[in-house]
Amino acid sequence: MSSSVAERTRRKSSRGNASGACVEIAFPPNITAVRDSKNPAGGTLVLGAAAWKAFCSAVRG
Repeated sequence: MSSSVAERTRRKSSRGNASGACVEIAFPPNITAVRDSKNPAGGTLVLGAAAWKAFCSAVRG
């Protein structure tokens, strides 16, 4: 994943807490990239479309 694409398309969660702890997501083509907003250098979890859909379904369930 190109870091330039990810940086331009990242969105921060609207459900973060007062200390700023939340996740950021990006949706480059065909993947979802997730990282910790307080530790952006700590790594990025990259999920394919099917895995992201399964994750969202599990969280909602």
